[in-house]
Amino acid sequence: MSATADVYKNADADGQFRRKPSQFRDAISKDPDSKFPAEKDRYVLYINLGCPWAHRANLVRSLKGLEDVVQLVKCGFELTDEGWLFTGQHGSETKDPLYGFTKLSQLYYKADPDYKGRFTVPTLWDKKTETIVNNESSEIIRMFFTEFDDLLPEHLRESGHPLGGYYPAPLRKEIDAMNDWVYDSVNNGVYKCGFATNQGAYESNLYPLFDALDRLETHLGESGHSPYLFGKGITEADIRLYSTLIRFDVAYHNIFKCNLKMIRHDYPRLSRWLRNLYWDAGKTANGHAFKDTVNFWLYKYGYLNAKRRSEGLKASEEQLVIPTGPAPDIYPLDKS
Repeated sequence: MSATADVYKNADADGQFRRKPSQFRDAISKDPDSKFPAEKDRYVLYINLGCPWAHRANLVRSLKGLEDVVQLVKCGFELTDEGWLFTGQHGSETKDPLYGFTKLSQLYYKADPDYKGRFTVPTLWDKKTETIVNNESSEIIRMFFTEFDDLLPEHLRESGHPLGGYYPAPLRKEIDAMNDWVYDSVNNGVYKCGFATNQGAYESNLYPLFDALDRLETHLGESGHSPYLFGKGITEADIRLYSTLIRFDVAYHNIFKCNLKMIRHDYPRLSRWLRNLYWDAGKTANGHAFKDTVNFWLYKYGYLNAKRRSEGLKASEEQLVIPTGPAPDIYPLDKS
């Protein structure tokens, strides 16, 4: 196996999936004298519509009304040893609009010719200095929360949020604590189940995943924790959980064998929370951001393809038998 391909191995020798850390960790700032100052039309967000980490960044870009401030470029849905490709399929670009690249890896090598690592999304690119600012989703979304506010109308700034922002100071300790265990057991937990290569590795992550979902269900039943995780306003915790749970019943449950329970049948509070966000239609969120950044069919196709790839199997889209259900992909808001 080549060194490039080796970074895409999904499990270590003990059968456990361990995510590699992101390597570009600079930040955009409101400060006009900073290395990467917040400016209109300077930055580009590269995403893949199937990736939940990229989904976070895409969702916050929409929630904050940054569509005319930060350019969006969509990679195709085929993951190769050289990262994501620009294929023109499933709403992606036929080529990178900045440089004509056909592979995301080319963007990484333009930023750093000696780069060694995975070519991941989201990737936040600076057109002025022609480099990657950051490829860590949790840091990108916090930049989007605050650093472009001077370029936005009042109602889209953090000061216009019902809780004082998506990451409000009084709740930061609680949000950070929830993010930590949700990331380990849920956001990353589904991958640790899906890409496990032996029974022990799989079960050692399956039960903690459902313990965490049980804990979230209980949390939503406590005073002050509805309709969203920390009350009446959407916070970062909701955003980070949403990109995983919107994929759960349609992909993780069957394709990744996270099948002890389903959100729709076994977690009534989580199901209601998820549907509140998906069907919001601008009542709480900006526009239809939660719904419009979702593509259920791509989740089924993409995770099936990723699972086959992790097992050393490759198939074209025409050769894959893609799960049809569950039906519907998500229940309507008024279902009890």
